[in-house]
Amino acid sequence: MTFQLLSKEARGFPATKGFGACMRVLVFTLIPLLLSVAAHAHGVAEGDKGYIQEISGLNLLPFTYLGAKHMVTGYDHLLFLAGVIFFLYRLKDIAIYVSLFAIGHSSTLLYGVYAGVNVNAYLIDAIIGLSVVYKALDNIGAFQRWFGVQPNTKVATLIFGLFHGFGLAAKIQEYEIARDGLLPNLLAFNVGVEIGQLLGLGAILIAIGYWRRTAAFFKYAYTANVAMMSAGFVLIGYQLTGFVVS
Repeated sequence: MTFQLLSKEARGFPATKGFGACMRVLVFTLIPLLLSVAAHAHGVAEGDKGYIQEISGLNLLPFTYLGAKHMVTGYDHLLFLAGVIFFLYRLKDIAIYVSLFAIGHSSTLLYGVYAGVNVNAYLIDAIIGLSVVYKALDNIGAFQRWFGVQPNTKVATLIFGLFHGFGLAAKIQEYEIARDGLLPNLLAFNVGVEIGQLLGLGAILIAIGYWRRTAAFFKYAYTANVAMMSAGFVLIGYQLTGFVVS
């Protein structure tokens, strides 16, 4: 279920009295995001990087842990996932979309690292921010209202999953891991990513599930997606700034 399928009343289009609530959501969403971006910056944790550079051969558990850690703390990936499942109610639909996303990012993660594909991490992360903006706009039915068309959401989820995978590949290449045991370690990292994704998805589903039981969900669904879109623009701006000054 996407936002455009809701009635006009259920969409929660903000009236004047809702403007203050809209601004509060934006502030409380963007400030933590900006602090998180500043804290994590663009690279990987120095402790993790130093550990990976010192080991070689088969190390499945450490790479599984690193994959899970990166996804759980990956606010950009989780924002996109939150947008994808925002209006999905059936577990079957959630499984389809999450599987498409997983297929996309798993493919480019493995290919990007194993083949040594060098992509600019800042540009890739800017595209990941764009994926958040796209999904928020899709949820509020903007494409139908503005252009009279509805993009194929499944295809879009798969395509953006590919870009998310290149983003993961760019991150793991910063570890400068040894070629000895590379493929099994990459597979372990990818398994960790999927575990982290399931953990993050579970937390999001629990939070949204409780919210959906209240009248506030449809009242502020539009506002929440505007906040998500704004966060995506912040990510784009931050990454493009990093690209220019790096």
